[in-house]
Amino acid sequence: MTGVISIGVSGIAGWKVVQRSETRQIAAIEADPVVQRSTTYFKDKIGGISEAADLVKDYRLLNTALSAFGLEDDIANKAFIQKVLESDISDSSSLVNRLSDKRYLRMAEAFGFGGATPAADLGETVGAAFVQREFERRIGEGDENLRLALNARRELEAMVGRDSSDKTLWYEVMGNPPLREVFEGAFGFSDNYAQLDVDRQLEEFMEASERYLGTSSFADLTESGMIDKLIINFMARSQIETGTVQNRYSTALTLLSGG
Repeated sequence: MTGVISIGVSGIAGWKVVQRSETRQIAAIEADPVVQRSTTYFKDKIGGISEAADLVKDYRLLNTALSAFGLEDDIANKAFIQKVLESDISDSSSLVNRLSDKRYLRMAEAFGFGGATPAADLGETVGAAFVQREFERRIGEGDENLRLALNARRELEAMVGRDSSDKTLWYEVMGNPPLREVFEGAFGFSDNYAQLDVDRQLEEFMEASERYLGTSSFADLTESGMIDKLIINFMARSQIETGTVQNRYSTALTLLSGG
């Protein structure tokens, strides 16, 4: 799909512009004929799909389904997606429950092929999620950090009211690559942190959250003010890093040109 959304400014200022224009931008995307064809096709066809195998055989259905959960990069991994969708949600040892990235679990729960009750109004639910993700994708074509920020806000808002322990939710953050990237950026973590033992990583994330955000409790972290604080930290550090890289590049050019 096309239609890059260019904000014209990056960093914290860009995030503020996105927040102000989001409702209007999403309405425009929802009215986009290309998007409408995808969501309408899904709504018309999904009622006749009773098995995961039938879903993965239909490229258009599968693409919309995966995109709605931020898993569009798996479009070629049909066998894997079918196994995920067919996994027994109630079995803690099943494939979908063993995956650290819980986006797969949410997708499997929504479709209900593995024993769960399918989401009510599945077509509407997936269609709305698809539009939201398409908005984020188009923003990301212009500024990937803004896409990551929008994703983080949505993922954290979805955790509101969850009765899971803080450690469980932190493990979900660590296992969700785009969400993890925002936390790592906000905390100033380098790529080396991913090489640590997973329990040590958990300690580092929770300690950094206490240090930079004042709490490591998801009852606090999912509040709108705290989510915005996290994103502002992420955007600020990203802006500093981008400026540093650009300055190094400019310096190198100057040296190479004999300036």
